[in-house]
Amino acid sequence: MNLHRPLFFFLLTFSAALHAAPSLDLSAAQQRALGIETAPAGSFAATGSRLPARVVVPPAQMRVLAAPVAGRVDMLAVVPGEAVRRGQALARLSSPQALELRRDVQQSAAQAALWRQNLQRDEQLFAEGLIAESRLLETRATASQAIAQHDERRRSLELAGGDHGNLGGKPGDPLSLVAPIDGVVLAQEAQLGQRVEAAAPIYRVARLSPLWLEIQAPLNLAATLRPGMSLTVFVPSLQGKLVAVGRSVDPLSQGVLVRGEVAAGTELLTPGQVVEVQIDSHADQGILVPAPAIIRHEGKPLVFVVGDQPGRFVARPVTILSRGGGAARIEGVEAGEQIVIKGASSLKAMLDSPGGM
Repeated sequence: MNLHRPLFFFLLTFSAALHAAPSLDLSAAQQRALGIETAPAGSFAATGSRLPARVVVPPAQMRVLAAPVAGRVDMLAVVPGEAVRRGQALARLSSPQALELRRDVQQSAAQAALWRQNLQRDEQLFAEGLIAESRLLETRATASQAIAQHDERRRSLELAGGDHGNLGGKPGDPLSLVAPIDGVVLAQEAQLGQRVEAAAPIYRVARLSPLWLEIQAPLNLAATLRPGMSLTVFVPSLQGKLVAVGRSVDPLSQGVLVRGEVAAGTELLTPGQVVEVQIDSHADQGILVPAPAIIRHEGKPLVFVVGDQPGRFVARPVTILSRGGGAARIEGVEAGEQIVIKGASSLKAMLDSPGGM
């Protein structure tokens, strides 16, 4: 048994050598010729991972104040950028159709009031036994029709513009158009004195908190993203989160539309503005390194780590967690370890060549 012990240790040592990480020894002159540069792992500033994003208003927070009927714009009370309150009069419109609607409301109101009185009278007469039940039922049906017609015309006038002041206004008064929500005026679409058709936009009003960020993310980065992940906005400095990741790829840019949301500090953003954002799908994992630092050898990702001897570079297997924007987040190296960030492809060529190990 003692005769087999030296052979056992020889085989163990030989097996360890076979599985040892490949390494290269280079002189200083060779390193300069190959353009080798090193840096501590984790010190890479991921400026290249910043992506452009456009600030947009969520559709649910946008309203268009439109002309309900054809007419002439007689008054515009606000300008773009001004804050408004729900129910605030923003414009007035002179319209023959609006006059007809107001006239119809007043006529139906008078008819409804008359038939309410008739119904009250007939109910009293029926209770005293002075009229037949059929007459009471006929009066009740006619009163119901008159009241329903008045409600219908009143709602039509409200939809045509407005506030309850319109209902009691004079027949010749302009129609007031009021703000549908609390918000900010984004755009003025009509001019004073302009004649507009029904449904023509006059103002665009929006609530500006929260706001969305539309981001075109590279396909390989988008594959790692999920709603709820955090993002950073640069200039101004704000924090947000992802709310949606698109499922289609733009045929020209080969990017995926990713939507972020910013809830705090939205007063520093303007709809339509272009900002830079950074999305880190593994912010609490791995080490961020430049993408060129990673090479593939025999189908496996590696980085070159500076060895314990001068001029020695050890190929270290790593696991790629995410890629995007010229950077990658990996596992397999420790923060602060010196890695090759330029010239890794030249070292790979030496590694692949016969006798490179």
